[in-house]
Amino acid sequence: MNDNLTTDLLANLCIVANQPTAKREEVRVWSMSGVERVTFPDGSTRIFKYAQSPFDSEDQALRLANTLGIPAPKVYDSVHIEGLLGMFLEDLGNPVREADDLDGAAAAVVLHRTRTAGALPVLHEEGLRALPSRALDHLDQLRKADRWQDTGDIERALDQIALAADTRAQGATLAPFGWVHSEFHPTSLHIGQRGWRLLDFARAFTGPGLLDLASWHGTLDDPDPVRLRVFLESYVTEGGTPDALAERGGLAAEKWALGWHRMWAVEWFMEQSIRWINDPATDPTYIKVVRRHLTDVLQLLEV
Repeated sequence: MNDNLTTDLLANLCIVANQPTAKREEVRVWSMSGVERVTFPDGSTRIFKYAQSPFDSEDQALRLANTLGIPAPKVYDSVHIEGLLGMFLEDLGNPVREADDLDGAAAAVVLHRTRTAGALPVLHEEGLRALPSRALDHLDQLRKADRWQDTGDIERALDQIALAADTRAQGATLAPFGWVHSEFHPTSLHIGQRGWRLLDFARAFTGPGLLDLASWHGTLDDPDPVRLRVFLESYVTEGGTPDALAERGGLAAEKWALGWHRMWAVEWFMEQSIRWINDPATDPTYIKVVRRHLTDVLQLLEV
């Protein structure tokens, strides 16, 4: 992101927080967002997080989470300038250790028990069914821009998934259905001296909690239904609903969750390509990822 814009965001945050200019230390920075630790002259610190659309409403999601009792960093101040979000967050310090599967299962139980918030977007059965069609719309837009031309295999896969979606999306509202973190990974679970906190609520929504559980082990490796089944059983042992293990859409819970999570990721990657990133130079990378995930979707959803 543009350094001048983040400098303006920080300056405005300091004014809102009645703080002098702070010293900045980069923690993690991506193309569309970043995290820094800022230190004020009195030695106090805050986390300065900034993001552009579509991640620019995280302050609202974090405030909702705190109001409803979800362990998350406190938002002290936030500003919006030219479509960018800047926040001062509670500095949780460095984690004492990495989060493991048991931590993830326990955190998911707390998250999914929280009552739903009306301000969050909703992904229900109809929304799942629409994902392949939405992805096809993105593909059409990309081709009209003379991009993604050699992708007949992607179109055919999405057509197949769209035809099966009515059946395979069934059971979307079966418990756990409610808060979905959507970036639920070990790196988003901070284990500190004072317990755990969930980070990165920029894309939180109301929907099938199994999508969170399917995302925990990431998407870089091949999907592993057996491993996810063990994680689902740990989730139930930690107090999660036994319905998490129930068959849905004619599939075992773990295959349903992994398949729809991959499909959700495909639609997101394709929307990024045409809307948020919109950089033809990134097309080969995105096409490769989309092809790999679609192969997984076809197998997992037994299309």
